[in-house]
Amino acid sequence: MNIEKDFLMKNNNIIYFDNAATTFKPINVINKEMEYLTSYTANSHRGDYNISFKVDDEIDNTRYLVSKFINATDKNDIIFTQNATDSLNIIVFGYFLNYLKENDEVILSKSEHASNIIPWLILKKKKGIVIKYASLDEDNKLTLESVKKEITPRTKVISLAEITNVVGDLRDIKGITKLAHENNALMVVDASQSAPHKKIDVTDTDVDFLVFSAHKMCGPTGVGVLYGKKELLMKIIPTKFGGGMNLSYNDNEIKLLDLPLRLEAGTPNISGIISFSESIKYLSEIGIGYIENKEKHLRKYLITELEKIPYVKIYNKNSEGSIVLINIDGITSGDLGLYLNTKKICVRSGKHCVKMLSEETDITDTVRISLYFYNSYEEIDILIDALKQYDEIKNFAKN
Repeated sequence: MNIEKDFLMKNNNIIYFDNAATTFKPINVINKEMEYLTSYTANSHRGDYNISFKVDDEIDNTRYLVSKFINATDKNDIIFTQNATDSLNIIVFGYFLNYLKENDEVILSKSEHASNIIPWLILKKKKGIVIKYASLDEDNKLTLESVKKEITPRTKVISLAEITNVVGDLRDIKGITKLAHENNALMVVDASQSAPHKKIDVTDTDVDFLVFSAHKMCGPTGVGVLYGKKELLMKIIPTKFGGGMNLSYNDNEIKLLDLPLRLEAGTPNISGIISFSESIKYLSEIGIGYIENKEKHLRKYLITELEKIPYVKIYNKNSEGSIVLINIDGITSGDLGLYLNTKKICVRSGKHCVKMLSEETDITDTVRISLYFYNSYEEIDILIDALKQYDEIKNFAKN
Protein backbone atom coordinates (compact mmCIF):
# COMPACT_ATOMS: atom_id res chain seq x y z
CA MET A 1 0.00 0.00 0.00
CA ASN A 2 1.38 3.37 -1.06
CA ILE A 3 -0.62 5.87 0.98
CA GLU A 4 0.72 8.89 -0.89
CA LYS A 5 -0.42 7.51 -4.25
CA ASP A 6 -3.77 6.29 -2.97
CA PHE A 7 -5.13 9.83 -2.74
CA LEU A 8 -5.49 11.73 -6.01
CA MET A 9 -5.96 14.99 -4.09
CA LYS A 10 -2.35 14.70 -2.95
CA ASN A 11 -1.38 15.46 -6.54
CA ASN A 12 -2.98 18.92 -6.42
CA ASN A 13 0.03 20.61 -4.85
CA ILE A 14 -1.85 21.61 -1.71
CA ILE A 15 -1.20 20.88 1.94
CA TYR A 16 -4.42 19.81 3.60
CA PHE A 17 -4.81 20.33 7.34
CA ASP A 18 -8.60 20.48 7.58
CA ASN A 19 -9.26 16.80 8.16
CA ALA A 20 -11.64 17.45 11.07
CA ALA A 21 -14.00 18.98 8.49
CA THR A 22 -13.66 16.24 5.86
CA THR A 23 -10.99 13.95 4.50
CA PHE A 24 -9.53 12.99 1.14
CA LYS A 25 -10.95 9.89 -0.53
CA PRO A 26 -8.66 7.05 -1.63
CA ILE A 27 -8.88 5.78 -5.19
CA ASN A 28 -10.62 2.54 -4.18
CA VAL A 29 -13.54 4.55 -2.73
CA ILE A 30 -13.78 6.61 -5.92
CA ASN A 31 -13.62 3.49 -8.09
CA LYS A 32 -16.33 1.76 -6.05
CA GLU A 33 -18.70 4.69 -6.52
CA MET A 34 -17.93 4.69 -10.24
CA GLU A 35 -18.60 0.95 -10.33
CA TYR A 36 -22.13 1.48 -9.06
CA LEU A 37 -22.74 4.44 -11.38
CA THR A 38 -21.54 2.58 -14.45
CA SER A 39 -22.24 -1.10 -13.84
CA TYR A 40 -25.33 -1.67 -11.71
CA THR A 41 -27.22 1.59 -11.18
CA ALA A 42 -30.57 0.60 -9.68
CA ASN A 43 -32.64 1.41 -6.62
CA SER A 44 -32.56 -0.58 -3.40
CA HIS A 45 -35.42 -2.86 -2.31
CA ARG A 46 -37.34 -1.89 -5.43
CA GLY A 47 -36.56 -4.26 -8.30
CA ASP A 48 -36.92 -7.95 -9.04
CA TYR A 49 -33.89 -8.06 -11.31
CA ASN A 50 -30.21 -8.80 -10.94
CA ILE A 51 -28.68 -5.34 -10.72
CA SER A 52 -31.21 -4.37 -8.05
CA PHE A 53 -30.34 -7.52 -6.10
CA LYS A 54 -26.68 -6.50 -6.46
CA VAL A 55 -27.43 -3.08 -4.92
CA ASP A 56 -29.16 -4.72 -1.96
CA ASP A 57 -26.21 -7.05 -1.41
CA GLU A 58 -23.69 -4.19 -1.56
CA ILE A 59 -25.61 -2.06 0.94
CA ASP A 60 -25.97 -5.07 3.22
CA ASN A 61 -22.23 -5.69 2.95
CA THR A 62 -21.45 -2.10 3.97
CA ARG A 63 -23.78 -2.44 6.95
CA TYR A 64 -21.96 -5.59 7.99
CA LEU A 65 -18.52 -3.97 7.62
CA VAL A 66 -19.58 -0.96 9.68
CA SER A 67 -20.93 -3.22 12.42
CA LYS A 68 -17.61 -5.07 12.58
CA PHE A 69 -15.68 -1.77 12.52
CA ILE A 70 -17.37 -0.61 15.73
CA ASN A 71 -17.84 -4.16 17.15
CA ALA A 72 -21.63 -4.08 17.14
CA THR A 73 -23.19 -7.49 17.68
CA ASP A 74 -25.84 -7.15 14.94
CA LYS A 75 -25.52 -5.41 11.58
CA ASN A 76 -29.19 -4.48 11.78
CA ASP A 77 -28.36 -2.12 14.64
CA ILE A 78 -26.61 0.06 12.03
CA ILE A 79 -28.85 2.73 10.50
CA PHE A 80 -27.64 4.71 7.48
CA THR A 81 -28.43 8.44 7.61
CA GLN A 82 -27.26 11.57 5.81
CA ASN A 83 -24.52 12.44 8.33
CA ALA A 84 -23.83 12.56 12.07
CA THR A 85 -26.05 15.65 12.40
CA ASP A 86 -28.95 13.75 10.89
CA SER A 87 -28.25 10.82 13.22
CA LEU A 88 -28.28 13.04 16.32
CA ASN A 89 -31.54 14.68 15.22
CA ILE A 90 -33.15 11.25 14.78
CA ILE A 91 -32.02 10.29 18.29
CA VAL A 92 -33.23 13.52 19.90
CA PHE A 93 -36.53 13.95 18.04
CA GLY A 94 -37.29 10.31 17.30
CA TYR A 95 -36.52 8.92 20.74
CA PHE A 96 -35.94 11.51 23.46
CA LEU A 97 -38.79 13.81 22.41
CA ASN A 98 -41.10 10.99 23.47
CA TYR A 99 -38.99 9.68 26.36
CA LEU A 100 -38.09 12.80 28.35
CA LYS A 101 -40.48 14.69 30.60
CA GLU A 102 -40.50 18.22 31.97
CA ASN A 103 -37.56 18.91 34.32
CA ASP A 104 -35.69 15.77 33.25
CA GLU A 105 -31.99 16.59 32.98
CA VAL A 106 -29.59 16.21 30.07
CA ILE A 107 -25.83 16.59 30.60
CA LEU A 108 -23.76 18.14 27.80
CA SER A 109 -20.61 20.26 27.65
CA LYS A 110 -20.09 23.69 26.10
CA SER A 111 -17.36 22.25 23.89
CA GLU A 112 -19.85 20.10 21.95
CA HIS A 113 -20.48 20.62 18.25
CA ALA A 114 -23.65 22.56 17.41
CA SER A 115 -25.23 19.32 16.23
CA ASN A 116 -25.04 17.97 19.77
CA ILE A 117 -26.38 21.11 21.44
CA ILE A 118 -28.98 22.79 19.22
CA PRO A 119 -31.35 19.76 19.02
CA TRP A 120 -31.30 19.57 22.83
CA LEU A 121 -31.97 23.32 23.09
CA ILE A 122 -35.01 22.85 20.86
CA LEU A 123 -36.13 19.95 23.03
CA LYS A 124 -35.74 22.24 26.07
CA LYS A 125 -38.29 24.61 24.52
CA LYS A 126 -40.62 21.80 23.45
CA LYS A 127 -40.54 19.71 26.63
CA GLY A 128 -39.16 21.89 29.42
CA ILE A 129 -36.13 19.67 30.02
CA VAL A 130 -33.13 21.00 31.95
CA ILE A 131 -29.75 21.13 30.23
CA LYS A 132 -26.68 20.99 32.45
CA TYR A 133 -23.16 21.60 31.18
CA ALA A 134 -20.32 19.63 32.74
CA SER A 135 -17.42 22.03 33.32
CA LEU A 136 -14.03 21.83 31.61
CA ASP A 137 -10.72 21.69 33.49
CA GLU A 138 -7.73 24.04 33.15
CA ASP A 139 -6.76 22.33 29.87
CA ASN A 140 -10.33 22.76 28.57
CA LYS A 141 -10.87 19.02 28.89
CA LEU A 142 -13.95 17.20 30.15
CA THR A 143 -13.30 14.64 32.90
CA LEU A 144 -15.32 11.87 34.45
CA GLU A 145 -15.31 13.77 37.75
CA SER A 146 -16.79 16.83 36.09
CA VAL A 147 -19.68 14.78 34.70
CA LYS A 148 -20.15 13.09 38.07
CA LYS A 149 -20.71 16.48 39.72
CA GLU A 150 -23.72 17.14 37.48
CA ILE A 151 -25.47 13.82 38.01
CA THR A 152 -28.74 13.93 39.98
CA PRO A 153 -31.72 11.57 40.28
CA ARG A 154 -33.33 13.57 37.45
CA THR A 155 -30.48 12.90 34.99
CA LYS A 156 -31.89 10.89 32.08
CA VAL A 157 -29.23 11.22 29.37
CA ILE A 158 -25.61 12.22 28.89
CA SER A 159 -24.69 13.25 25.34
CA LEU A 160 -21.03 13.92 24.57
CA ALA A 161 -18.44 13.72 21.82
CA GLU A 162 -15.73 11.14 22.39
CA ILE A 163 -13.22 13.58 20.89
CA THR A 164 -14.26 17.19 20.41
CA ASN A 165 -13.80 19.01 17.11
CA VAL A 166 -12.14 22.10 18.63
CA VAL A 167 -10.30 21.24 21.85
CA GLY A 168 -9.62 17.71 20.61
CA ASP A 169 -9.79 16.18 24.09
CA LEU A 170 -10.47 12.47 24.46
CA ARG A 171 -13.24 11.62 26.91
CA ASP A 172 -13.48 8.49 29.06
CA ILE A 173 -16.59 7.20 27.31
CA LYS A 174 -16.53 3.79 28.96
CA GLY A 175 -16.29 5.36 32.42
CA ILE A 176 -18.95 7.98 31.71
CA THR A 177 -21.29 5.34 30.26
CA LYS A 178 -20.85 3.21 33.37
CA LEU A 179 -21.65 6.27 35.49
CA ALA A 180 -24.73 7.00 33.38
CA HIS A 181 -26.06 3.47 33.68
CA GLU A 182 -25.43 3.36 37.43
CA ASN A 183 -27.72 6.37 37.62
CA ASN A 184 -30.38 5.00 35.23
CA ALA A 185 -29.39 7.40 32.47
CA LEU A 186 -28.72 6.73 28.80
CA MET A 187 -25.46 7.52 26.96
CA VAL A 188 -25.29 9.18 23.53
CA VAL A 189 -21.86 9.45 21.87
CA ASP A 190 -20.83 11.65 18.96
CA ALA A 191 -17.94 9.71 17.43
CA SER A 192 -17.46 11.99 14.42
CA GLN A 193 -13.92 12.90 15.50
CA SER A 194 -13.00 9.56 17.06
CA ALA A 195 -14.19 6.89 14.62
CA PRO A 196 -11.68 8.02 11.95
CA HIS A 197 -8.77 8.01 14.40
CA LYS A 198 -9.15 5.35 17.10
CA LYS A 199 -10.76 1.99 17.78
CA ILE A 200 -14.48 2.15 18.51
CA ASP A 201 -16.00 -0.72 20.46
CA VAL A 202 -19.67 -0.21 21.31
CA THR A 203 -19.90 -3.60 23.00
CA ASP A 204 -17.05 -2.82 25.39
CA THR A 205 -18.14 0.75 26.18
CA ASP A 206 -21.83 -0.27 26.35
CA VAL A 207 -23.02 3.05 24.88
CA ASP A 208 -26.71 3.31 24.05
CA PHE A 209 -26.41 5.41 20.88
CA LEU A 210 -23.38 6.34 18.76
CA VAL A 211 -23.11 8.43 15.59
CA PHE A 212 -20.45 9.34 13.02
CA SER A 213 -20.04 10.44 9.39
CA ALA A 214 -18.41 8.58 6.50
CA HIS A 215 -16.82 11.67 4.96
CA LYS A 216 -14.53 12.26 7.95
CA MET A 217 -13.00 8.80 7.53
CA CYS A 218 -12.03 8.67 3.84
CA GLY A 219 -15.59 7.96 2.78
CA PRO A 220 -18.14 9.86 0.69
CA THR A 221 -20.22 12.82 1.82
CA GLY A 222 -23.91 12.31 2.46
CA VAL A 223 -23.58 9.10 4.50
CA GLY A 224 -23.93 8.93 8.26
CA VAL A 225 -24.15 6.10 10.77
CA LEU A 226 -26.53 5.78 13.68
CA TYR A 227 -25.82 2.84 16.00
CA GLY A 228 -28.21 2.05 18.79
CA LYS A 229 -29.11 -0.82 21.05
CA LYS A 230 -31.91 -2.73 19.38
CA GLU A 231 -34.49 -2.18 22.12
CA LEU A 232 -33.92 1.58 21.89
CA LEU A 233 -33.94 1.73 18.09
CA MET A 234 -37.29 -0.06 18.06
CA LYS A 235 -38.74 2.72 20.24
CA ILE A 236 -37.65 5.49 17.88
CA ILE A 237 -40.62 7.05 16.11
CA PRO A 238 -39.29 7.69 12.60
CA THR A 239 -38.75 11.34 11.71
CA LYS A 240 -39.32 10.49 8.04
CA PHE A 241 -42.07 8.37 6.55
CA GLY A 242 -42.52 7.00 3.06
CA GLY A 243 -41.33 4.26 0.78
CA GLY A 244 -38.99 1.49 1.84
CA MET A 245 -39.81 1.58 5.55
CA ASN A 246 -43.44 0.42 5.72
CA LEU A 247 -44.92 -3.05 5.62
CA SER A 248 -48.45 -1.87 4.93
CA TYR A 249 -50.72 1.11 5.50
CA ASN A 250 -54.31 2.24 5.18
CA ASP A 251 -56.54 4.96 6.61
CA ASN A 252 -56.51 3.31 10.01
CA GLU A 253 -53.09 1.73 10.48
CA ILE A 254 -49.45 1.99 9.44
CA LYS A 255 -47.23 -1.06 9.93
CA LEU A 256 -43.46 -0.54 9.76
CA LEU A 257 -40.76 -2.95 8.68
CA ASP A 258 -38.18 -4.33 11.08
CA LEU A 259 -34.81 -2.71 11.69
CA PRO A 260 -32.92 -1.22 10.01
CA LEU A 261 -35.34 -0.38 7.18
CA ARG A 262 -38.00 1.16 9.44
CA LEU A 263 -35.61 4.08 10.04
CA GLU A 264 -34.40 4.43 6.43
CA ALA A 265 -37.33 5.93 4.53
CA GLY A 266 -36.91 6.79 0.86
CA THR A 267 -34.05 6.20 -1.54
CA PRO A 268 -30.74 6.41 0.35
CA ASN A 269 -27.41 7.70 -0.93
CA ILE A 270 -26.82 4.36 -2.63
CA SER A 271 -23.51 5.13 -4.34
CA GLY A 272 -22.23 6.70 -1.11
CA ILE A 273 -23.20 3.78 1.11
CA ILE A 274 -21.71 1.28 -1.33
CA SER A 275 -18.42 3.18 -1.66
CA PHE A 276 -18.25 3.64 2.13
CA SER A 277 -17.53 -0.07 2.29
CA GLU A 278 -14.19 0.58 0.62
CA SER A 279 -13.18 3.27 3.10
CA ILE A 280 -13.90 0.86 5.96
CA LYS A 281 -11.76 -1.78 4.23
CA TYR A 282 -9.03 0.75 3.56
CA LEU A 283 -8.80 2.00 7.15
CA SER A 284 -8.93 -1.56 8.44
CA GLU A 285 -6.10 -2.60 6.13
CA ILE A 286 -3.92 0.31 7.24
CA GLY A 287 -4.85 -0.40 10.83
CA ILE A 288 -6.47 1.94 13.35
CA GLY A 289 -3.50 1.38 15.65
CA TYR A 290 -1.12 2.61 12.95
CA ILE A 291 -3.33 5.63 12.25
CA GLU A 292 -3.53 6.58 15.91
CA ASN A 293 0.23 6.21 16.40
CA LYS A 294 1.12 8.15 13.25
CA GLU A 295 -1.12 11.05 14.21
CA LYS A 296 0.24 11.08 17.75
CA HIS A 297 3.79 11.54 16.45
CA LEU A 298 2.75 14.12 13.86
CA ARG A 299 0.95 16.15 16.50
CA LYS A 300 3.88 15.99 18.91
CA TYR A 301 6.22 17.21 16.15
CA LEU A 302 3.81 20.01 15.19
CA ILE A 303 3.49 21.21 18.80
CA THR A 304 7.27 21.14 19.27
CA GLU A 305 7.84 23.27 16.17
CA LEU A 306 5.02 25.70 16.98
CA GLU A 307 6.47 26.28 20.46
CA LYS A 308 9.63 27.65 18.82
CA ILE A 309 7.65 30.58 17.37
CA PRO A 310 7.18 33.08 20.24
CA TYR A 311 4.14 34.91 18.82
CA VAL A 312 2.10 31.76 18.16
CA LYS A 313 -0.43 30.91 20.88
CA ILE A 314 -1.35 27.22 21.22
CA TYR A 315 -4.63 26.58 23.02
CA ASN A 316 -4.67 22.81 23.42
CA LYS A 317 -1.11 21.53 23.79
CA ASN A 318 -2.14 18.66 26.02
CA SER A 319 -5.12 17.31 24.10
CA GLU A 320 -5.07 13.75 22.85
CA GLY A 321 -6.73 14.17 19.44
CA SER A 322 -5.16 15.18 16.15
CA ILE A 323 -6.37 18.80 16.39
CA VAL A 324 -4.15 21.79 17.22
CA LEU A 325 -5.64 25.26 17.80
CA ILE A 326 -3.51 28.36 17.30
CA ASN A 327 -3.59 32.11 16.83
CA ILE A 328 -0.93 34.70 16.08
CA ASP A 329 -0.69 37.88 18.15
CA GLY A 330 -2.31 40.79 16.37
CA ILE A 331 -3.70 38.71 13.49
CA THR A 332 -7.31 37.53 13.21
CA SER A 333 -7.86 33.85 12.63
CA GLY A 334 -9.59 34.64 9.33
CA ASP A 335 -6.65 36.65 8.04
CA LEU A 336 -4.20 33.94 9.06
CA GLY A 337 -6.28 31.29 7.31
CA LEU A 338 -6.43 33.37 4.13
CA TYR A 339 -2.69 34.02 4.29
CA LEU A 340 -1.95 30.31 4.58
CA ASN A 341 -4.24 29.74 1.61
CA THR A 342 -1.83 31.85 -0.50
CA LYS A 343 0.78 29.24 0.42
CA LYS A 344 -1.63 26.46 -0.64
CA ILE A 345 -2.05 25.38 2.97
CA CYS A 346 -5.63 24.49 3.96
CA VAL A 347 -6.72 25.14 7.57
CA ARG A 348 -10.00 26.09 9.23
CA SER A 349 -10.59 29.51 10.80
CA GLY A 350 -13.41 30.68 13.07
CA LYS A 351 -15.53 29.17 15.83
CA HIS A 352 -15.77 25.72 14.20
CA CYS A 353 -19.49 25.22 15.00
CA VAL A 354 -18.80 25.41 18.75
CA LYS A 355 -20.15 28.84 19.62
CA MET A 356 -20.78 28.24 23.32
CA LEU A 357 -17.17 27.31 24.10
CA SER A 358 -16.17 30.96 24.56
CA GLU A 359 -18.62 31.17 27.49
CA GLU A 360 -16.30 28.97 29.52
CA THR A 361 -12.83 29.41 27.99
CA ASP A 362 -10.65 31.96 26.20
CA ILE A 363 -11.14 30.07 22.95
CA THR A 364 -13.14 32.14 20.48
CA ASP A 365 -12.01 32.45 16.87
CA THR A 366 -8.99 30.26 16.17
CA VAL A 367 -7.06 28.58 13.39
CA ARG A 368 -7.59 24.83 13.55
CA ILE A 369 -4.90 22.51 12.20
CA SER A 370 -6.32 18.97 12.01
CA LEU A 371 -4.10 16.08 10.99
CA TYR A 372 -4.70 12.69 9.42
CA PHE A 373 -2.49 9.70 8.72
CA TYR A 374 -1.71 10.80 5.16
CA ASN A 375 -0.12 14.05 6.36
CA SER A 376 3.66 14.21 6.67
CA TYR A 377 6.44 15.85 8.66
CA GLU A 378 7.50 17.65 5.48
CA GLU A 379 4.06 19.26 5.20
CA ILE A 380 4.31 20.41 8.80
CA ASP A 381 7.70 21.96 8.03
CA ILE A 382 6.16 23.97 5.19
CA LEU A 383 3.41 25.19 7.52
CA ILE A 384 5.96 26.18 10.16
CA ASP A 385 8.05 28.09 7.61
CA ALA A 386 4.94 30.01 6.54
CA LEU A 387 4.06 30.87 10.13
CA LYS A 388 7.56 32.21 10.72
CA GLN A 389 7.00 34.96 8.14
CA TYR A 390 5.48 37.37 10.65
CA ASP A 391 6.10 40.57 8.66
CA GLU A 392 4.62 38.99 5.55
CA ILE A 393 1.58 37.83 7.49
CA LYS A 394 1.13 41.25 9.07
CA ASN A 395 1.31 43.02 5.72
CA PHE A 396 -1.14 40.57 4.21
CA ALA A 397 -3.60 41.20 7.05
CA LYS A 398 -3.37 44.98 6.54
CA ASN A 399 -4.31 44.65 2.89
